[in-house]
Amino acid sequence: MTAAVFFGCAFIAFGPALALYIFTIATDPLRVIFLIAGAFFWLVSLLLSSVFWYLVRVVTDNRDGQVQTYLLIFGVLLSVCIQELFRLAYYRLLKKASEGLKSINPEETAPSMRLLAYVSGLGFGIMSGVFSFVNTLSNSLGPGTVGIHGDSPQFFLNSAFMTLVIIMLHVFWGIVFFDGCEKNKWYVLLMVLLCHMLVSTQTLLSPHYGVNLVSAYIIMVLMGIWAFFAAGGSCRNLKLCLLCQDKDFLLYNQRSR
Repeated sequence: MTAAVFFGCAFIAFGPALALYIFTIATDPLRVIFLIAGAFFWLVSLLLSSVFWYLVRVVTDNRDGQVQTYLLIFGVLLSVCIQELFRLAYYRLLKKASEGLKSINPEETAPSMRLLAYVSGLGFGIMSGVFSFVNTLSNSLGPGTVGIHGDSPQFFLNSAFMTLVIIMLHVFWGIVFFDGCEKNKWYVLLMVLLCHMLVSTQTLLSPHYGVNLVSAYIIMVLMGIWAFFAAGGSCRNLKLCLLCQDKDFLLYNQRSR
């Protein structure tokens, strides 16, 4: 029963992300490298956030519970800010690398920033999802597998769906974020930051898993629509794609900008 729950939740959380990886990234070694680099940048941001949180816990170890709650919220917000700063740093690195490749060999076609935005976002999302899922499993250690410390019996299922939302949101955030950087629309970066903060803190503000999950899915759908148009999509090519009449596959055939 425990194994069935584990593999079922893992499939819900990582199935779509694995499918995206296999069909859009795994066949191109360069994209695999960019994916791993994106995951590494997210790991570094997590390391900095963890160091800060450890120092804060050491300093405020004897404080009351309310102070600890405020520090937890502040730590989550700081972690989100660090993640987005590293997303910006990764964009800058990829931009410099693309420009350097063009200067060395002008005839060589460099990967488009739209493609790199998708790959880096998936790298951020997969690594974030892995840590989220591992934390959930670590909290489940004990005599039972249903509910954690009095939580809802649907805790694991809700956690799996929330992990899926976070992975997909990172993909969409990456596309929108890079597009804002390319067009010098800095308010777009702020919108991504605020959206990331909202999704990350809503579980701290409300104990109702179902409500949080529904709101997160609504945000994911809205960000997905935004990312679709930011990546160059349109209602026309969406219709052609659904009818299997579009020969241009958006992520494979994007030209360098």
